[in-house]
Amino acid sequence: MTQKKERLSAESWLMAGFRALARSGPQALKAEALARDLGTTKGSFYWHFKDVPSFQAQMLELWEKRAVDEITQSLDQERDPVRRLYALGEISTSEGAEHGGHAAEPAIRAWAQGNHTVADVVTRVDQKRLDYLAGILADLELTNPDFARLIYGAYIGMGTLSAKDGADNKDAMSTLLAALLALRDA
Repeated sequence: MTQKKERLSAESWLMAGFRALARSGPQALKAEALARDLGTTKGSFYWHFKDVPSFQAQMLELWEKRAVDEITQSLDQERDPVRRLYALGEISTSEGAEHGGHAAEPAIRAWAQGNHTVADVVTRVDQKRLDYLAGILADLELTNPDFARLIYGAYIGMGTLSAKDGADNKDAMSTLLAALLALRDA
């Protein structure tokens, strides 16, 4: 008796896309290569996606949703701005191996260097994140806009370093946030 293969969902393909992007860059975002990685046919890819550009657009849409919208909705449940700030630091340094881990976001940023569509999405995500972070800091009476840029720049830099060395940035981010809060309390 042959076992029937379970049909891959669109999200399975998208997660495979993030892993391939993190591992090999945007040139890996091809139906045939992804199908090979998933052990299936490219017909399954085209069942879910019109073509590779629409697949890439859905990847970016999912990244924006997960990297901003879902995180901010979750954090908005926390009323205490100090705990919200630390929770943001914790979430921002979590690996997320199912979608490429630490290397996924640096890979998206590298992809944006040569693709205007991706660059527009990255710019929008960056602005939403900076605005959200500035809002938390304002709740903490830390209104200097450079503070949000400093934290966010450190986050991007730590992500790039982690993509190379696999280091865990939780302690480093927590230390940065504690130093910033110490300025407020000084």
